Amino acid sequence: MPKLKTKAGAKKRFRLTASGKVRASQSGKQHGMIKRSNKQIRNKRGTTTLCASDAKIVKKFIPYA
Repeated sequence: MPKLKTKAGAKKRFRLTASGKVRASQSGKQHGMIKRSNKQIRNKRGTTTLCASDAKIVKKFIPYA
């Protein structure tokens, strides 16, 4: 049986935590900060864990992580 390939885009964007949850960077922080409130910019720092339905999809893309 051949090995499964990891999706290159997924391995750059997502990481698994020790408990198996999927960690991703916050959305909406790439450009256009001038139109966002300071509160919104502050709250989007760092990373967040994905919800269960999204995590299920991402885990298929990174089979050995």
